[in-house]
Amino acid sequence: MKVNIYYGGRGLVDDPTIFVVNKIQEVLEELKVDVERFNLYDVKNQITTLSQTVTEADAVILATTVEWIGMGGYMQTLLDACWLYADKSKIDSVYMFPVVMSKTYGEKEVCLALTNSWEMLGGRTEAGITAYVEDTTEFEFNNKYVEMIERFAENIYRSVSQKRIAFPSSSQSIKNSVLREVINFTPQESEQLSKYAADDTFVKTQKQDIESLASIYKELLTDQENGGDNYYLDVFRKSYDFAGRYKCLYNFIISDKGKSIIVDVDNGKLSVEFGEVVDADVIAKLSKETFDEIVNGKITFHRAFMTGSMTAKGNFRNLKMLDELFNFER
Repeated sequence: MKVNIYYGGRGLVDDPTIFVVNKIQEVLEELKVDVERFNLYDVKNQITTLSQTVTEADAVILATTVEWIGMGGYMQTLLDACWLYADKSKIDSVYMFPVVMSKTYGEKEVCLALTNSWEMLGGRTEAGITAYVEDTTEFEFNNKYVEMIERFAENIYRSVSQKRIAFPSSSQSIKNSVLREVINFTPQESEQLSKYAADDTFVKTQKQDIESLASIYKELLTDQENGGDNYYLDVFRKSYDFAGRYKCLYNFIISDKGKSIIVDVDNGKLSVEFGEVVDADVIAKLSKETFDEIVNGKITFHRAFMTGSMTAKGNFRNLKMLDELFNFER
């Protein structure tokens, strides 16, 4: 089973939608579901091409935040792209679960808009989750709310695995009528559907490739200045600051550097080395940029996890202990 999550918010730290999506993703992954997440604000120049990914999943979660009115531009752009470019014959088998959190008025209206839009595309819709959240911190630490989110995630798994059916709707009939005509795309629109449509022009793509190479070389130089591979191990050793009785095995995966670090805490003793342990108590995955921000004291492990910059599997209590075990300068 594969589930794609499309987050249409702006990625703000106090966005309650991020917390909800993180929790849903955590539960689904525990149920051995293949989950792929797209933060639309990170790929805003490529949202058009994402319309092809919706048909690769058994279900999609469209998650957005109401900050002042409506669903926001990123999610609307994705839906427009699905209407213009996605294969409607494949969308009709894809379930959609809306997630709408609001810091103002209108979460139910946006949820209805998402449902109507997906039905117009011909897809299958299921009940969503909506909430007005005044205080994000209070919302996150409310155990009853967390339990409701977990039940919602479990319902996604049941609905898709059981292939639940629904009564036909008038939206489906309208879609069939509207799509009787063949849509003729302009050359520019056809190019956007190409697998090479990462940006507007070939020249800009080449420029981005050059910038990417320059960034790689810059990172290599930075690593050497910090002490090479030892940098990834020494930052843990130097910052370990815990003398109590606690035992846990952590596995950190630096995704864009191809490095895996084992951190073994055993009642006051610390062991850090390169390697991989599939049955570690906590397996965390993060980018080099996020890793540097944490060890430089700009953000905590907990904040990185809550904002989605770091994903993790394992006991949540062990994850929270990281900020007590390592005293990075802040």
